[in-house]
Amino acid sequence: MGQMQTENILCLRGVSKSFPGVKALDNVDFDVRRGEVLALAGENGAGKSTLMKILSGSYRRDSGTIEFDGRQVEIQSPRDAEALGLSIIYQELNILQGLSVAENIFLGRQPKRNGCVDWKKMYSDAEALFRQLNIQMNVHRRVLGMSLAQQQMIEIARAVSTDVKLVIMDEPTSSLTAQETELLFDIIRQLRSRGVSVIFITHRLDEIFTIADRITVLRDGCSVGTRNVAGTTKAELISMMIGREMTKQFPPRSAAIGQELLRAEHISDGKKVRDVSFSVAAGEVLGFYGLVGAGRTETMRMVFGADRRTAGKVFLHGREVRIRSPRDSVRHRIAFVTENRKEEGLLLNKPVRFNIVMVALNKILQHRLLSRRREREVSEQYVQELNIATPSINKPVMFLSGGNQQKVVVAKWLLSDSEVIILDEPTRGIDVGAKREIYEIINQLAAAGKAILVISSDMEEILGISDRIVVMHEGTVAGVVGKADFSQQLISEYAIGGAKL
Repeated sequence: MGQMQTENILCLRGVSKSFPGVKALDNVDFDVRRGEVLALAGENGAGKSTLMKILSGSYRRDSGTIEFDGRQVEIQSPRDAEALGLSIIYQELNILQGLSVAENIFLGRQPKRNGCVDWKKMYSDAEALFRQLNIQMNVHRRVLGMSLAQQQMIEIARAVSTDVKLVIMDEPTSSLTAQETELLFDIIRQLRSRGVSVIFITHRLDEIFTIADRITVLRDGCSVGTRNVAGTTKAELISMMIGREMTKQFPPRSAAIGQELLRAEHISDGKKVRDVSFSVAAGEVLGFYGLVGAGRTETMRMVFGADRRTAGKVFLHGREVRIRSPRDSVRHRIAFVTENRKEEGLLLNKPVRFNIVMVALNKILQHRLLSRRREREVSEQYVQELNIATPSINKPVMFLSGGNQQKVVVAKWLLSDSEVIILDEPTRGIDVGAKREIYEIINQLAAAGKAILVISSDMEEILGISDRIVVMHEGTVAGVVGKADFSQQLISEYAIGGAKL
C-alpha cells in the first residue's frame, strides 16, 4: 500500500451514480498520479462532469470509495474538497466582478492584523503569487471588464494560493484564443513542476497531445481505459471514445432529398462568426460539427433571429427573407430546438400540455379563445406519437427525464408546422435508448420533406444521422463533406483546422 500512497494522489474505486432514468457513472475506477497532467476525455454524456461534481462535493456518489493523498475520504461539500487540497475551475467562472483581483484571490481568507484585513499584505501576497506564476496583471484592478482568459488566470491563482494538491480544469480553453491557451499551458506545466496534479477535461484532441501525460477515457458512464499519451495515436483515442458499432445505434433513413429549402449566405457577427454560407434541402439532414467555440450555435442563432448579425442573407425557397427576431422565424416556419432546453426551450414548472402548445397557440383557438379540449387532444397525440414517458399531460415538465423533456421541445415545434428545423445538440445529456428515439424522430421529419439542421459535438452521432456535414473551425466553414466521403479522420482534421479546402 505504501507504493500506492507515494504514486497516486487520487484513487476512485467502484464509483457509481444514478439519476432518474440514467446511470451516469457505472462502477468507475480512476487514478491520478502526483505531479501529472491527466486528460479526461469522452463524448458528451459520458459521465465526465458527474465524476468531477462528485470529487468537488456537489454530488454524493451512490457507491464506491475515494482515496485522496493516501487515505480514504468523504467529500460532502465544496468546502471539504478545498480543505483536502482539491480545487475545481468550472467553465462558468466563479469571480466577483466588483472586487479587485487580489480580493477575489483571498476571498474569505484575507490576511488579518489586529482583527482587521491587512490590505498591504494581501496585495503584496497577490503580487508575489502572480510573479511566481509568471502572470502579468495589476492585482489592484477591479475584475469588471476583464477578458475570460484573465478571469481564468485569477481562478487558477486562487486555487494555487491555497495548499492545492490537485486542480481540475473543466474545458478551460473553450473561450480562449490560441495565445491565451498557450499561456494557460505554461501555467499548467509550472503546476506540474511543483508536484501539483491537474485533471484536464477537453474535447480538443490536439490539446491532449500537447499538454497531458496520460489520458483516461469514459464512455456511457464506464471507464474504458487509461493510456500514456506518448504511445497513443489520435485514431486509437477516437475509437476508445466512440467504441460502439455505429450501425446498431442509428436507424437507417431513406428520405428522398428534394429542392433547396433554406440558404444562408455570408453570415457574420463581426466577432465569433465570419462569412458562413450553407444550404439545406427538403428531406435532407445537414450536420454541423466543430469543437467547442467553433461558432456553430452562434451561426444558427443569427439565422433564427435570436442574435443580431452584422452581415449575411437568409433565403427560403430561393427568396430572400428578413429575419430580425425569433417571431419572424416562427412566421416563416423555422424552428429552433435549443441545446439549453431547461432555460430556453421549456417552462419547467408548467405542465407537459402547456409546453407543447405554447408556440402554436393559434392552433388550439376556438372563437378566439383557448380550447382546453383541443389542447388536450393535441398534447395527447404528440405524447403518443413521440413516445413521451409521462404519467399525464398535466405533469410539470421538470419531473420528466432529460430525453422526455427534449421530446416535449420537439413536439412544441412540430405543432408549429415548421418546414426548417434546427436542432442544437439534440441528444446531449440523454441516455442511449432515448437517443435512438430522437434519431427516429429526425428520420420521420426528413421523410415528411422537412429540412433538418443538426449541431452536434458527438462525432459518431453526426456521421450516423447526416446526409452532409458542414465542419466549422474558429467561426468559419473549414469544409463540407458529402456522405460518400464521410470519415472521422477527415472531419477531425477540418475541425482542428488541419485540412485545407
